[in-house]
Amino acid sequence: MALKIFAQILLFCSLQHLAAQVPDTLKTIDLQTIYISKLHFNDSLQKAPASIGILTKNDLARNNATDISTVINTIAGMYMQSANITTNRITIRGVGARTPFGTNKIRAFYGPIPLTSGDSETTIDDIDLDNIQQVEVIKGPLSSVYGAGLGGAILMSPKLSAGLGQKFSTNAIHGSYGLLKNTFTYSLQNNNESFYVSYHKLQTDGWRQNATYRREGVTVSAELFRKSKSKMTYFGNYTFLKANIPSSIDQKTFEENPKAAATTWLLSKGYKSYRSVLNGLSYEFTLIGDIKNVTAIFVNYKDNYEARPFDILRQYTLASGVRTQFSGHFKIVKIKSHFVAGMEYFSDDYTGKTIENLYKQNNGQGSIEGKALTETTQKRNFYNIFAQLRVEFSKKWELQTGLNINTTHFTLNTIFPIAIGSQNYSYNSIYSPQVSLLFQPNPLQSFYISASQGFSLPSVNETLTASGNVNASIKPEKGYNFEIGSKLYFFNKSTYIELALYRMQIKDLLIAQRIADDQYVGVNAGETLHQGIEISVYQLWQINSFLSANSYVSASIGQYQFLSFTDRGNNFSGNQLTGVTANKVNAGFILNTSIGWYFSSDFQFVDKIPLNDSNSIYSNAYKILNLKTGYHFKILSELNAHLAFGINNISNEKYASLILPNAVAPPKGTPRYFYPGLPINYYANIALAYSF
Repeated sequence: MALKIFAQILLFCSLQHLAAQVPDTLKTIDLQTIYISKLHFNDSLQKAPASIGILTKNDLARNNATDISTVINTIAGMYMQSANITTNRITIRGVGARTPFGTNKIRAFYGPIPLTSGDSETTIDDIDLDNIQQVEVIKGPLSSVYGAGLGGAILMSPKLSAGLGQKFSTNAIHGSYGLLKNTFTYSLQNNNESFYVSYHKLQTDGWRQNATYRREGVTVSAELFRKSKSKMTYFGNYTFLKANIPSSIDQKTFEENPKAAATTWLLSKGYKSYRSVLNGLSYEFTLIGDIKNVTAIFVNYKDNYEARPFDILRQYTLASGVRTQFSGHFKIVKIKSHFVAGMEYFSDDYTGKTIENLYKQNNGQGSIEGKALTETTQKRNFYNIFAQLRVEFSKKWELQTGLNINTTHFTLNTIFPIAIGSQNYSYNSIYSPQVSLLFQPNPLQSFYISASQGFSLPSVNETLTASGNVNASIKPEKGYNFEIGSKLYFFNKSTYIELALYRMQIKDLLIAQRIADDQYVGVNAGETLHQGIEISVYQLWQINSFLSANSYVSASIGQYQFLSFTDRGNNFSGNQLTGVTANKVNAGFILNTSIGWYFSSDFQFVDKIPLNDSNSIYSNAYKILNLKTGYHFKILSELNAHLAFGINNISNEKYASLILPNAVAPPKGTPRYFYPGLPINYYANIALAYSF
């Protein structure tokens, strides 16, 4: 299967190149340079000696702007599983695949604000797609600046005001299964400041039982006191969410009645509800010469309520921290060098309670609270000290090296039902080095090789024994990553190709052993191997004065397996890694006209996924095809409009959009591995923007 996919990719690329070589039928235009976050050394993607996936604001708008998983899966090596929007799992190169629920081993930021909790869980759903300017995905432990997570880092750039003056816009989306999204945005910009505020409301009835979803949010960003050498920036986001949870189903139900919710979740009317607030303030200024400093402080708060059949969970989390970074350049003899150095402090206070769920005694009205079951508090804080150095030996050769040092402490206090008292624990300082060598023979081609080490800390739950005490024998996972890659322009810059080959070995593999409905204990159980090849091809051409087009293909061909892994006496060494596909292909194109009409198509292939560690059962491979057409036009000189219509999953493919790895069979039942994906569905939207 992998060889067949790779052959198809090569054929696609060859056809693209042949088309670009026919001057009579194809007039090429330059691909625009893709810029990345200014916190990197290099401002262009081509010069960065790392594999970085980019989603521009145009990419984020390719579908219906309600679920980021559709667009984030176009990045090679990245796989986001999503069910009912609020339940998801992100893996990068197979890292994080066995996490029972949610995403860990990956750090994420919205501007300067961390979206990763002190418990190592990452949630990006609270940020509405309309409020993101660009997404950057650093694959693997290649960036000392953002911490050394094994999977990598996701950087989401907040949308700011664009262009002088004022602008008001509104966007309405209506689709299948009661999908409705309304967005209202106002922005202001002058020479000294800018202000952006957006309100959105998203709701859907869902296509499964017990699957209604409601989310409202307000996002604010502003640049204040903007001068030639300094500025202050504020980012804030408030989200209210209430989403019913249909949960996973077994294979027979998945095949015969995928609309059904899990029986106990339906009877209890299980749901999740929370309020989340993110606030960040940063100040950027020039110290002396070209030495710059960016310092940011942030405060995040989340109040979560989740009614499950087995209990009701209440969680309160308050996180705060500061991050400061210095950058500049200097010369040693005639060798130009650049540096980035700084530190990050993060503190997270958590209170969690579980309460008896008496839904069986509530006359079919759903969940209702009973007596208290447990209560714990957790406090976790860590320090990251980081530095990176870039040395330009010549116009063609440069070296980058970096180091991240992490120190983590946490305190656990069990209050109820038995007051165990405070338990303190800390890990020894973890050193994560990184080194890369870049060769650029000409401005259109670059090649790099890199080596790095990363780590992933256990979640607090993974550090506990079954009795609730801290397990001092648990160790962080460590991974060693080696990568070579190239970034190439061809045919008058109309074709851009990225290629990366990587190998990462993770030791002290952390696994979560389920001992109750909502209780897991962590175990260091072995080693995994993550290796593969990623290829991305982007091409633009001008067909004639009326018609232009661009296309892309991104493919990941991997081998993710247990090198050595024993769990509860079972030896799974040599088996494929659970919960993630090894092979994935995305492709698409968009056809634009000079009169504002466009047509786009996106295709995704996901290979089969092993559902348990023994590899005794797999999910089926699947293919998804999405189509969209739209029209941009002016009503008045100051008033722009956009109409669009789309069809997702046009072939009505039956597939699992999220799987629960190593699902445990309930009494008198079979394991519930599957979260069914949306069948064919439609949407339409209308957008208006008025500038004044």
